[in-house]
Amino acid sequence: MSIKHYLQFSDFTADEYAYLFARAALIKRKFKAYEKHHPLVDRTLAMIFEKASTRTRVSFEAGMYQLGGSVVHLTTGDSQLGRAEPIEDSAKVISRMVDLVMIRTFGQDKIERFAAHSRVPVINGLTNEFHPCQILADIFTFIEHRGSILGKTVAWVGDGNNMANTWLQAAEILGFKVHVSTPSGYEIDQSVAGLRSADSYKVFKDPMDACRGADLVTTDVWTSMGYEAENEARRKAFADWCVDEDMMKVARPDALFMHCLPAHRGEEVQAEVIDGPQSVVWDEAENRMHVQKALMEYLLLGRIA
Repeated sequence: MSIKHYLQFSDFTADEYAYLFARAALIKRKFKAYEKHHPLVDRTLAMIFEKASTRTRVSFEAGMYQLGGSVVHLTTGDSQLGRAEPIEDSAKVISRMVDLVMIRTFGQDKIERFAAHSRVPVINGLTNEFHPCQILADIFTFIEHRGSILGKTVAWVGDGNNMANTWLQAAEILGFKVHVSTPSGYEIDQSVAGLRSADSYKVFKDPMDACRGADLVTTDVWTSMGYEAENEARRKAFADWCVDEDMMKVARPDALFMHCLPAHRGEEVQAEVIDGPQSVVWDEAENRMHVQKALMEYLLLGRIA
């Protein structure tokens, strides 16, 4: 099978996602029933971190071990990646020694350059531009709770960041709508998301209007990693973009709330919302592991009947 990378959500088709969601459900059922599932015995995953991580590291590392494989953990502090050695050279060396590489870094260009010189599949664990594994988990979580996301409405409230870009890609591929509301100066950029058209999303100045009638309301921290110097300016700009109970009330009565975590209660979301009955953030966090197991299996073995 030719090498296939997962660098942004648009790398896969709707048909491939249907397979991955079905496969993730099967793998999760086996996990909950304590059934062994070891299709990746003797396979090794290299995890490379330039950005700090909790959920990404635990979900990939635990997931790979549960699939029967092993893991090598690298940071820029204990490797040559991004230092004296060119990314291209690191890719050529690392990919000769492992079967799969996951990278969590800053610019998308770094992971694109690494993948271009890798002999094995490369997975985007997060970049400034995209976070495909998180949206993969979010949509799987929605399907678990509410069924198909086709034709549904997702309200994105907050920064026009990597999460927003990835939601836009997902909407175009999977046939749902995204209502976007961001403060002035923090808008989404359709060209970054690489959308063919603006048909799959609508922009609202007022976050309350974005949430109206939504099936899912979701947000992220106001200051993503790498933008800490802007923290105070962002606090002021985003003051009206805290997801609160009033926003959830104008969404559909059965609307879900999601957050990729870590969360700052009282900033981007009220405690009453993230800890309330409509929140599925803990299922969402756990599902990172299950969808990534399905993803790693697919990248290495293809479709399993």
